[in-house]
Amino acid sequence: MAINWFPGHMVKTRREIKENLKLVDTVIEIRDARIPKSSSNPEIEELCKDKPRIILLNKSDLCDKNTTRKWLNSLTKNDVRAIEVNCVKGEGLKSIKPMMEELLKEKHDRLRAKGLQNITIRAMVVGIPNVGKSSFINKMAKNNIAKTGDRPGVTKSKQWIKTKIGIELMDTPGILWPKFEDQEVGLNLAFTGAIKDEIMDIEELSLKLVERLQSTYPKQLMERYKLTELSEDTLENLDAIGKKRGTIMAGGVIDYNRLANILLDEFRGGKIGNISLENPQ
Repeated sequence: MAINWFPGHMVKTRREIKENLKLVDTVIEIRDARIPKSSSNPEIEELCKDKPRIILLNKSDLCDKNTTRKWLNSLTKNDVRAIEVNCVKGEGLKSIKPMMEELLKEKHDRLRAKGLQNITIRAMVVGIPNVGKSSFINKMAKNNIAKTGDRPGVTKSKQWIKTKIGIELMDTPGILWPKFEDQEVGLNLAFTGAIKDEIMDIEELSLKLVERLQSTYPKQLMERYKLTELSEDTLENLDAIGKKRGTIMAGGVIDYNRLANILLDEFRGGKIGNISLENPQ
């Protein structure tokens, strides 16, 4: 299942990020806590390598907590800090400013030595589509300045947002990269909604999702759909779920399109359980 999605505005975004880095002190990169590796754009890693960075593992209410703890340990290093957050509820966001001040201590000490006391931190907010950038900015600014949506590609241009805690945020549109070398990455992004369903074969995608879950989270899959057992045949499991959810058309045929929408919506909404799709190496 080959997956690629790179709209033209993302080329422009990549160029703007590179040009505007000189305007900020630090970078806040938002990732999906369920897929911290797949939701990390390697181009962002390269573009922002010379800036202190805070990685927010967002959607903490949807991930496997034990796996996320391992990711936090793996991602934290030198000039990079990582924290688990829920941008909708604001959980974990109070830790961001102290982390910024720690990362920027030497720079701020030099500024204070020159007599500057009220220091505003300017941060660029980056991330792939649909990881929660706009929700994060709205919560930090305490109003709905940034557009939000549950679909990728809502933010289309950069904008500055002031907060009441001495931080100014530069919002940027979500950016993917031209080609996924590892198709597992493409699947993870599609499962979590970072790639538009409209360009996907969602019936095949739902089959792939069941295949993944029956291997990694069989108990949650069985409990959600009231299955007494799982078959080694993924299609049989998909059919069993369809029958349990009543997605049957005339003649006893499964409506796979309707079933695919149900499965993807319930996975993305955390109704199947707290699930992480990848572990740190």
